[in-house]
Amino acid sequence: MKAALPLLALLAAVGAVRAEQIKLVEQADKQQVDVLVDGQPFTSYVFWNDQKKPLLSPLRTSTGKIFTRGFPLEKVAGERTDHPHHISSWFNYGNVNGTDFWNSPPEGFSRDSKVPYGRVKHTGIKSVRSGEGVATLQVSADWIMADGSTVLKQDEQLVFRAAKDLRIIDRIVTLTAQDKPAVFHDSKEGVIAIRVTRSLEEPSTKPEIFTDGSGKPTAVAKLDNTGVNGVYLSSEGKVGEKGGWSTRAKWMTLSGAVLGEDVCIGIFDHPKNSTFPTYWHNRGYGLFAANPFGAKEFTKGKTTLNFTIQPGKSETFRFRILIHTGKLTAEQTEAQYQQWLKDQAE
Repeated sequence: MKAALPLLALLAAVGAVRAEQIKLVEQADKQQVDVLVDGQPFTSYVFWNDQKKPLLSPLRTSTGKIFTRGFPLEKVAGERTDHPHHISSWFNYGNVNGTDFWNSPPEGFSRDSKVPYGRVKHTGIKSVRSGEGVATLQVSADWIMADGSTVLKQDEQLVFRAAKDLRIIDRIVTLTAQDKPAVFHDSKEGVIAIRVTRSLEEPSTKPEIFTDGSGKPTAVAKLDNTGVNGVYLSSEGKVGEKGGWSTRAKWMTLSGAVLGEDVCIGIFDHPKNSTFPTYWHNRGYGLFAANPFGAKEFTKGKTTLNFTIQPGKSETFRFRILIHTGKLTAEQTEAQYQQWLKDQAE
């Protein structure tokens, strides 16, 4: 019953008349847990063997429109084919004790690197709880170094919420260092991220490689920006990649239209996170990420963090992904942020 109070407040905040039924469906043979809202797919928590980290894939709006990039899982005409490790939505980092978890490519792709790659391996589903308006999934994973050792154990609670025009994913991640300190060396590559579809990118004239109508990667000298309309906005009023990249803020949104429908995607940081407020690693080409550990990269060397978790010690990070069908003003987003704080206080 404790979940009912924040849920009712959430429903009141968005003017919804009822909560929607959220069902979590385990599919062990497919290595995934599907998230259904009133019987319709919202997303899936997937832990496929050919990926180097668990994913939330794809992400959909309340009307079912997919707003995450299809590549490299599928070939979609007009999408970029860069960064094959940018897959839908994920949580990892670019440098833990000298091992790169962020850039580790999926099976079938290779990337030359002087830094060894690691992987975040799903190890178990601890709890699955469906419900009205809210559902909870508890999972675990190991951060495995290039030499096969485990540097971190990850315990995560994913809370899925649904109401009219609204989808929410709360990720409460607890990282526990194993037999040696886990040092998050300052890197721009991290931590909680979403790679969005072409229409949510910022318009650009830079030559790129895109997928053509037959699914073949093709060099494009001049981009067609028709329908490309993504705009970043931070809680501090910073606009666009140039305004928001490397700055600190408690929340960031990415707004635009997907298949003719206005959407607003948000990532919320939480004051209980020891690195609050987070830095932001947003790119005009469609990478939307909050990075609490990359101080040196984002301050041009003025500050070095090297965030460290000592052996046997744990650190918990809380983030919310908000998916709103329709536009949100900064004031409306702030109201949603305050609701996030209330939900976490329960």
